[in-house]
Amino acid sequence: MGGSAIICRGLVKRYKDVVAVAGLDLEVRSGECFGLLGPNGAGKTTTVEILEGLIAPDEGEVEVLGMRWASDDHAIRERIGVQLQETKLADKLTVEEIVTLFRSFYRRGHAVDEVLDIVQLGEKRKTWVSRLSGGQRQRLAIACALVSDPDILFLDEPTTGLDPQSRRQLWDVVAAFRARGGTILLTTHYMDEAERLCDRVAVVDHGKTIAFGTPKELIASLGAEHVIEFALQEGQAPPEDAALLALPGVHEVRANAGRTTLTVEELHRSLPAVIAELERRGLGMTELSTHHATLEDLFLHLTGRHLRDE
Repeated sequence: MGGSAIICRGLVKRYKDVVAVAGLDLEVRSGECFGLLGPNGAGKTTTVEILEGLIAPDEGEVEVLGMRWASDDHAIRERIGVQLQETKLADKLTVEEIVTLFRSFYRRGHAVDEVLDIVQLGEKRKTWVSRLSGGQRQRLAIACALVSDPDILFLDEPTTGLDPQSRRQLWDVVAAFRARGGTILLTTHYMDEAERLCDRVAVVDHGKTIAFGTPKELIASLGAEHVIEFALQEGQAPPEDAALLALPGVHEVRANAGRTTLTVEELHRSLPAVIAELERRGLGMTELSTHHATLEDLFLHLTGRHLRDE
């Protein structure tokens, strides 16, 4: 990978009732897929809209491909592709007409047929936008972002609300762009998406970066590889944290929304011990699940909340 495609320092954006971005620093390397990960309201979209030149920050500096908004607007726009969180396209235009329109905005770029093949919409070229499925509309929005053959692709929660098959089709488009040397800035609150696509991620909450690194590095920072989660029968209280931490291999204990979450080092040692401890105390479980630690668990560890908590 080369140098930096995007740099921002001390980014601040205030609105009447809230500070949406609170001194955020960020650096995206050329040729990587970088993820902004966080819950709704964390400041992800505001940050991306500043980087895209759609809104101005109240404080801070932004560089995109070594250039700055306000002095290099046109040059930057020729080299970035943008897929907004919600894209409204004319219902009575065809897929081909929409992409042709967007291609006309740029001096250079892909041929219309080429970009339709990239997003697998060639068979839908004569179809009205109103007759496309949700996944097809998202791929059309990405086609509009790709038609200029950009150096940087901004994707703001591109798979929210899509079915699993449509999500994977979009993942393939993103991976192909990345394989051709493109730089991607992706916002998401889907942990599997970030772990699958991103080289590095910044976990954002309340407009600040609270963790930064590769997905593997961040998950490893939990200090344990597995998670046990259980819920008890109504009216029963879980054992105190100290009792659970005393069990073999238990690294951390958290309570959230009526469930107890344990981060553990060795599942085969910890799970039988947890079950035995609950039985010894006469506590009955209504739910029990285990999984490998994820970025969701990291966020819970850092904030005490789940990524998709409202």
